Amino acid sequence: MKANLDTLKNEILEHLRAQGFVTFHGFSRLVSSKSPVSWDTRRHPDYKAFLAAAAYLGVKLVVFHYQEFQEGEIDEALERLEESEMDPQERRSIERRLREMRVYQGLVSGIELSFDHEGRTYLFNVFTDWCLEFMSVNDEIDSYLMEEDEEEDEEPLGGYFSRN
Repeated sequence: MKANLDTLKNEILEHLRAQGFVTFHGFSRLVSSKSPVSWDTRRHPDYKAFLAAAAYLGVKLVVFHYQEFQEGEIDEALERLEESEMDPQERRSIERRLREMRVYQGLVSGIELSFDHEGRTYLFNVFTDWCLEFMSVNDEIDSYLMEEDEEEDEEPLGGYFSRN
């Protein structure tokens, strides 16, 4: 995948206009949809095929969303990394990877197209490789934080005594 999806973003917008779709510039619908159906972009990466399926179904409105990589995302990940009790060597490795990603600030990192048909939401998502790496790093941090939370939950309740 390209380092920046800005060219693809503009190409998709032009294609939507040329094909007569109404483009609604909205937010990502991946989380808000009850049972989304995702297009297999790994095997079928062409957005034109996704939009051709929409046109065949008579869809007129396509929700278009793109995300730009923001510095705050890196800062937030670094803060969560500090909260974790990860071993120092691994922490430094992840911190270095996150700091290296600052070069991508302001670039388009992901594009989502979606439409609704018969009560289902159909999604087309594409991300840059570095955005997928950033998501992976966040997942690593989250897994450490979740393990720590689980360990805290397993500790016995101190100070409580019952004679029942």
